[in-house]
Amino acid sequence: MKTSIHHIAIWRLFAFVVILCSHSGWAQSTDVLRVEYLNIPQNDTGIKTQRYKGLFNLPIKLNEKKDYLIVGMEYNRFDMGYSENFPFDKKELIRFHVIDMNLGFITKWNENWNLVTILTPRMASNFISGTVTDDFFMNATATFWKEKPDAEKPYRIVLGLTYNSTTGLPVPLPLINYYRRFHPDWAFTLGIPRSDLKYYVSKKHVFEMALFLDGYFINLQNNILLEDGQVASKISLTSLLGTIGYQYNISNRMALFAMVGTSVVQEGKLRNDEQGNVFLLNDESNFYIRTGFKIGIF
Repeated sequence: MKTSIHHIAIWRLFAFVVILCSHSGWAQSTDVLRVEYLNIPQNDTGIKTQRYKGLFNLPIKLNEKKDYLIVGMEYNRFDMGYSENFPFDKKELIRFHVIDMNLGFITKWNENWNLVTILTPRMASNFISGTVTDDFFMNATATFWKEKPDAEKPYRIVLGLTYNSTTGLPVPLPLINYYRRFHPDWAFTLGIPRSDLKYYVSKKHVFEMALFLDGYFINLQNNILLEDGQVASKISLTSLLGTIGYQYNISNRMALFAMVGTSVVQEGKLRNDEQGNVFLLNDESNFYIRTGFKIGIF
């Protein structure tokens, strides 16, 4: 009985982090600690990107009902390179920062469903001159989930809405996640913003194919005046990525991972204060490389 209760608690935290990482960026994860490097080499538009990420999430048990408070933080730094000329000064489009503070609450809604609510204050800016009001964003998520971790073929269902003003599409988005371990060596996830198929060669070696959304929405502290008279005050990227990956499990919870792939659809844009498009920076596919270390809940 103790083992079963322990497994259910672990799955509850696992589901929280899936929801949290969907809310914070568009990529889903199952991590309490993650250090990651992303490289998107130069494409035909002459733009290249490097991203450095670090995150942690700390679960705090509140009572015997197994309600949890989750506190966490995530930091992303983007370093951009441009080899082509644009009709404006690019010096303030070289480095961007995204800083999240995460506060979440998990409770049991009824016999089958759990409720997760998450609030994420965010700063996303090039931070040319300290911080300004427009650097701050507020994101929120509310979801229901249920899981059967002890079933012959374990599964998890997550259904909800997330409002993320810095993904490049600042409108409420559906969060859907259906996971099933349908074979001892195989598992799949179907959902928005991520779907994947995993093959477990052994406990140490796992291969994966994935399709997921990624992106950012960042304030530019100094407006950029374009030749046509329009003014850009934000920069955004929206990408649909297809990848193949490999994970080496150091232990049950620690792993090294690497993935390569390409963007299926991609749009990098300068935007105005009303979220309108004022200049297209990048709509060409990119090669995609990501690697890192993580400690997972599950």
